[in-house]
Amino acid sequence: MKDWWKSSVVYQIYPRSFRDSNGDGLGDIPGIIEKLDYLKELGIDVIWLSPVFDSPQDDNGYDIRDYKKIYDQFGTNEDMYKFIDEAHKRGIRIVMDLVVNHTSDEHQWFVESRKDKDNPYRDYYIWRDGKEDGSEPNNWGSYFSGSAWQYDEETKQYFLHYFSKRQPDLNWENEQLRQEVWDLMTFWMDKGVDGWRLDVISSISKYQNYLDYEPIPDQKYIIGKYHTNGPRLHEFLQDMNREVLAKYDCMTVGEAPGSSPQEALLFTDPERKELNMIFTFEHMDLDTQQGTPNGKWALRDLNLVELKANLAKWQTELEDGGWNSLYWNNHDQPRIVSRWGNDGEYRELSAKMLGTVLHFMKGTPYIYQGEEIGMVNCAYELSEYDDIEIRNAYKELVQENHTLTHEEFMKAIHYKGRDNARTPMQWDASEHGGFTTGTPWLKVNPRYADINVKQALADSNSIFYYYQAMIKLRKQMPIIVHGKFELILADHPEIFAYTRSYEGKKLLVVANFYGNTAQFPLPAQLEACGWSKLMSNYADSAEQPKGLVLRPYEAVVYTC
Repeated sequence: MKDWWKSSVVYQIYPRSFRDSNGDGLGDIPGIIEKLDYLKELGIDVIWLSPVFDSPQDDNGYDIRDYKKIYDQFGTNEDMYKFIDEAHKRGIRIVMDLVVNHTSDEHQWFVESRKDKDNPYRDYYIWRDGKEDGSEPNNWGSYFSGSAWQYDEETKQYFLHYFSKRQPDLNWENEQLRQEVWDLMTFWMDKGVDGWRLDVISSISKYQNYLDYEPIPDQKYIIGKYHTNGPRLHEFLQDMNREVLAKYDCMTVGEAPGSSPQEALLFTDPERKELNMIFTFEHMDLDTQQGTPNGKWALRDLNLVELKANLAKWQTELEDGGWNSLYWNNHDQPRIVSRWGNDGEYRELSAKMLGTVLHFMKGTPYIYQGEEIGMVNCAYELSEYDDIEIRNAYKELVQENHTLTHEEFMKAIHYKGRDNARTPMQWDASEHGGFTTGTPWLKVNPRYADINVKQALADSNSIFYYYQAMIKLRKQMPIIVHGKFELILADHPEIFAYTRSYEGKKLLVVANFYGNTAQFPLPAQLEACGWSKLMSNYADSAEQPKGLVLRPYEAVVYTC
């Protein structure tokens, strides 16, 4: 089916945390194969698999040492081929993570590149002399704190790394390097891979003048416009499409931080022959104070009116010619039910409400492992976290710059840290949540005894079955895939409501985003419609939207 990804629901698996089949404490590919029937029951169409390639694991697999070899603790290449085959038998497609903004510093290309300035692989990476005073070539910052430049004693130059210093950035200006990328993509697509999630793809083209950013008080290193959407980005993506993607019936989604809806259209307009969709980050930054040196760790309360405006902007501006990806959670984001829902008394209701708001918008929905059972954030001690981002930020912000206290930083981690999403999947109430018979690489969330798959499957009113019902409706009702989105009650501080319209039919989605009651004022232009209830997260929600009083976290979908 043409554009099958529009009607699909994607499930992201973070392999090291999904299911450990051999007791070594790390999830693996055979463990994923064990659980394919579970995912088939949920009803998803696509698995997005976070990186499984050979890696030193400095950044949990986003530092790749060999693109054509599976990391041995995850399994073998044969395990991967079996996984692709078994998923396909169940009608599930596989999207892999393409990490080609950077490699590991142990990749053979970089091992060669750093040997000497005349090495044939030198130009596969970005090397520059320091300034006359010996400092970095410019004041560009790393997303993982500190400078984006690392000095190399062997050749007396700096190499660029937007992330860890063990993740040197590739030089996409080098044509031979691009051919290497086309080759590795072709290798896996010929094995049956159905597409790619392209990691930080908006950063592959660098601004070649390497100018300093304008200074910002209290910030030595700066992240800004030079980090994304470089001058040759779309040329490179069109080359990728022509040389590889166009030859396969595949799906692509680009991680594109720093991109506006206008830039998203450049990526996703089918006439331009680049990607199918991108991940926007704007809505994920709405609970961050802007303009502080503390970055994502500077917390602020979410303003629902701002969230609605932002999501509506993306829905509206990509209505013609583009396509949205819809997500609340992934491996880089905390658990949404703890972040913007209620992970206590109203955990199940708020999880269903957030799912409703997301899945009935226009775009391709993404479910992150454990979201379908309402997994929550973890409040660990600093030493119990594994994430390199957390470790680096603590050193910079608390120990060196003193812009956050220990207590402030811990509060921010508990709210926004990436390891909130990376705790092992909770399969049952046995030790370690049924994830492993060994010692898990990251501590299992202590709430596994009451939040787990076995419990969810035994409860007909669980979050799992609510997600399953939403996925079924998506397959049955073209309006959910194709309908035009229109936000209503844009300024209401508590209610998220919108309509979808398609071929004379309408959907009305109404959700109370908070734990109080809220009166829903049905707009006059919608009163004449003969509404009937399609689904809701309370069993006894009102059959009609007129006069509706929403209970805490109540969500109702009506059809007309």
